[in-house]
Amino acid sequence: MVVFKIFSLIFVILLLGFAVDIVVGNTLIFGRGGDSVGLDPAHEEDGESFKVCENIYDTLVQYAEDSTDIQPALAESWETSADGLIWRFHLRRGIKFHDETDFNAEAVLFSLNRQHQSQHPFHKVGGPYIYWTDSGLAAVVDQISAEDTYTIRIVLKSPYAPFIYALAMPSFSIVSPVAARKWREDFTNHPVGTGAFKFVRWDRNDKVVLQANQDYWAGRPKIDQLIFRSIPDNSVRLLELQNGSIQAMEFPNPDDLVIIRSDPNLRVIEQPGMNVGYLAMNFDKVPFNNRQVRLAINHAINKSDIIGQLYQGMGIPAKNPIPPTMWSYDETTTDYSYDPELSKKLLTAAGYANGFETELWALPVPRPYIPDGNALAVAIQSDLRRVGIETKIVTYDWGTYLEKTKNGDHTMAMLGWSADFADPDNFFYYLLSKNSARKPAGNIAFYRSEEMQEILDQARSTTDLATRIKLYKRAQLVFNRDLPWVPLAHAKQMLIIHKSVKNVKLHSTTFKYFRRISLD
Repeated sequence: MVVFKIFSLIFVILLLGFAVDIVVGNTLIFGRGGDSVGLDPAHEEDGESFKVCENIYDTLVQYAEDSTDIQPALAESWETSADGLIWRFHLRRGIKFHDETDFNAEAVLFSLNRQHQSQHPFHKVGGPYIYWTDSGLAAVVDQISAEDTYTIRIVLKSPYAPFIYALAMPSFSIVSPVAARKWREDFTNHPVGTGAFKFVRWDRNDKVVLQANQDYWAGRPKIDQLIFRSIPDNSVRLLELQNGSIQAMEFPNPDDLVIIRSDPNLRVIEQPGMNVGYLAMNFDKVPFNNRQVRLAINHAINKSDIIGQLYQGMGIPAKNPIPPTMWSYDETTTDYSYDPELSKKLLTAAGYANGFETELWALPVPRPYIPDGNALAVAIQSDLRRVGIETKIVTYDWGTYLEKTKNGDHTMAMLGWSADFADPDNFFYYLLSKNSARKPAGNIAFYRSEEMQEILDQARSTTDLATRIKLYKRAQLVFNRDLPWVPLAHAKQMLIIHKSVKNVKLHSTTFKYFRRISLD
């Protein structure tokens, strides 16, 4: 293992045809399964983009290091009115963006109002603001204004229980207005924030290079450089970790865990995940608008075998759209058993006695909730063939896959969700609300239930926890009845690191832990 010392310049020859790069100082090279889609956080919705963005930008508030409690970030304090409609944020002074321009209320107004105001000059620059819309903030926020240079006032139309938690999401990061105006649509390739690391460059489908922000308001990171390497093959990623080309990686092959755990130079960091992997069935495509067909598919897939063979201790079968670690999780809902004979009967009753042909879209990159999309697709294909459903496995590169599923080009597609904040609203509203079925959609089942929408609207408009728990349990029953997905798995959150990497503490909702990592 090579340990990178300060002021040294070491040429690292990357394995298997990757380009030669220069590594400076204490450098952590992090191996991941896929590249970012973009680096303008307001337009992104995928974990690989947020993984980088959370280290370049800051939000008004953030999560504590070891919990989902909210702490100050760019806002040093805040208060709200008794009715929960008016929020006032007092901003930190003396902070500079990476381009040396000032952070102040004007920057907050630019960053949030470009998403909220349809008449804002940057509202149509760079693409849609998916999280602002599908999180419900577009509907609940009335006005965002500045009271002075360092005070922001946000007025809501109605109470929104998870509002302060939503503001910690990377989509609502504060960007440099000067840089955004300079680069416009290309700001996604030239990101400028106030975060712990500054952007250096992005070699598409290879690496993103960041360097430590020496003047970071919360204290300089312990490493000099952070490089995110895109290495799609899980086995190659492990080989590079063992050979010292990278110092940390995620998404190992489950069957490699025995080797990993026996290697004295490697450490496994793991904790229960706050995620769900699922197979969405598109209600806008025949025959998936037929509940009996969706029920038949739920009975046709052997989730226990899939979990045993593909996850190998890294996950548990899912039956609800929220993980068991989330408050309001309902243990009593039905988990549809593996029953191929019942599946055939349901297909016959639905008018498909001889089955049918369709496509099965496979996740192209490893994700926390689905470690190997192709292997999962092959297993599901085999299960569906047993009941007469013939599937053609389809996949695309990560960015194209997301774009096509958001626009409803698929019939059945794998996807998943990792929590942005510890509230059921973060899963239900983005993934299953009628409002989120508008293209480009977060609700890729295009499931449009008035009953579900009413429940979710009620649950986010009250702050009474007991009431919210009852409503989300009811939402799980409606989901279980309507079956827009086959819920597949809840996976562990896992990171494999070299023993020289210190101070690693995973968080269930954020990737900001890189700022605390050090190297021996």
